Amino acid sequence: MRNMVLWAVIALVLGLGAYIRLAPSAPAQWHIAPVAADDQDLPDGVLRVVETGPDGLQRLDQIARATPRTSVLAGSVDEGMITYVTRTKWFGFPDYTTVHQDGDTLRIHGRLRFGRRDFGVNKARVDGWLEQM
Repeated sequence: MRNMVLWAVIALVLGLGAYIRLAPSAPAQWHIAPVAADDQDLPDGVLRVVETGPDGLQRLDQIARATPRTSVLAGSVDEGMITYVTRTKWFGFPDYTTVHQDGDTLRIHGRLRFGRRDFGVNKARVDGWLEQM
């Protein structure tokens, strides 16, 4: 009986891990322009509003693409908005960061997909990207 429970727990953990890594990311759900007037630190992410000039998205795109385990989900510099997916190193949890160029202003929304709190991970990543600019 104890072995069956152990194998059930192992199967559950492996199944959950596979779902986290393989669950599809729907651009229609995540590639949405951030709406914010001011910076906000949220339990599940961060919103930033920064004046960067008209080339801000292009500069941030280069920084984001150089970030390990980060890929583009949707959008482009030419479209004026890009959503990135950054996965954690060990478990592959996805975080989504949408960056929208609005004139000389970048609106950035970094948030998690699974869970309720991100423990400052998105804030650290977004603020790190902005420091590199």
